[in-house]
Amino acid sequence: MASRTMISRGRVVHLQTRSLGARFMSSWWNHVEPAPKDPILGVTEAFLADPSPHKVNVGVGAYRDDNGKPVVLECVRAAETIIAGNKNMEYLPMGGSMHMVEETLKLAYGENSDLIRDNKIAAIQALSGTGACRVFADFQKRFKPDSHIYIPVPTWSNHHNIWRDAQVPQQTFRYYHPETKGLDFANLMEDLKNAPSGSFFLLHACAHNPTGVDPTEEQWKEISHQMKAKGHFPFFDMAYQGFASGDPERDAKAIRIFLEDGHLIGCAQSYAKNMGLYGQRVGCLSLVCDDNKQAIAVKSQLQQIARPMYSNPPVHGALVVSTILSDPNLKNLWLEEVKGMADRIIGMRTALRENLENLGSTLSWEHITNQIGMFCYSGMTPEQVDRLTSEYHIYMTRNGRISMAGVTTGNVGYLANAIHEVTKST
Repeated sequence: MASRTMISRGRVVHLQTRSLGARFMSSWWNHVEPAPKDPILGVTEAFLADPSPHKVNVGVGAYRDDNGKPVVLECVRAAETIIAGNKNMEYLPMGGSMHMVEETLKLAYGENSDLIRDNKIAAIQALSGTGACRVFADFQKRFKPDSHIYIPVPTWSNHHNIWRDAQVPQQTFRYYHPETKGLDFANLMEDLKNAPSGSFFLLHACAHNPTGVDPTEEQWKEISHQMKAKGHFPFFDMAYQGFASGDPERDAKAIRIFLEDGHLIGCAQSYAKNMGLYGQRVGCLSLVCDDNKQAIAVKSQLQQIARPMYSNPPVHGALVVSTILSDPNLKNLWLEEVKGMADRIIGMRTALRENLENLGSTLSWEHITNQIGMFCYSGMTPEQVDRLTSEYHIYMTRNGRISMAGVTTGNVGYLANAIHEVTKST
């Protein structure tokens, strides 16, 4: 009986130990609160949950055709046919596909760039533009640990997340003027002048997200001159080359101006928008260096930062990009298609403005056609955006940013009427 009792007691002790262990283990994550919803992705979630047949999504940051459908470019399908069965799927090096990187640098820096010829650019394949920005942010933290990053107000919301998680302190500079719905150029220049010499500045090369407001060529020259005078470092996020104006050379003008002034720039490039390769995550990070020796050293460090993040980048999208850009016929087809996408966006801007003006709106809507790229910063208040959603089933981010890719000939009239109704008492 004693032994049974001991066994019984042993069993109790064992059960108690298991119970305590289970409670301890279950408490590991009790302190974790739900993360706030992403302001952009949350819009799509709400749109999908809405059963209304009249719903419109102008919050999505991806191109749509005039029927509101996703698009795969013909040049991409042709490249995939060439690749199919002809390429292995081995790991790429840490720096990614050098063929893709070489072709990508030509887009940003020019086909006949001396910097490319003299091997003065440190560059790696990155996980689209977001990954390029993140690797650079970590590079900045590692090699300029006391530096800050100056970010425009407003900017793409993920920019703040990227530099925050890389533990780089953030400052801001004025960019958008709400009253004119254009560039706050005077205050931008003042902020450049007042920032400590040698500061890092994040610049949108073209089609500023979310405002669609870009400096003019002359304004870019003044910005470059002021940044050179202060010894600031310009880091360009170029997510829309070719997609903004329809001309990749024109959309790279800001970068070319800075290069002509002798800046050693950084650049994040992406093929999500301009080739429709959203899910392939194809991008490039490049840094202009003093010479080839420095470029080799910098590239080696960029690769070392990438290694523990994701080891090496994916291969398929890089093959698609390099195939298109290195084949003259496919590249010409891409240039035609990207211009077609840009032209449709520009046409929808004109249509939206004309519809609003024809409704008798007393407000000025010139900014719709003055801005460029995928996004229109409408000037609507969060309360007006809420009314668009609750009364008209129109979805966009609460800062009033309209994705022009979601505007079609079929819904532009409905959208304009709804905007007119919620803003006419303004």
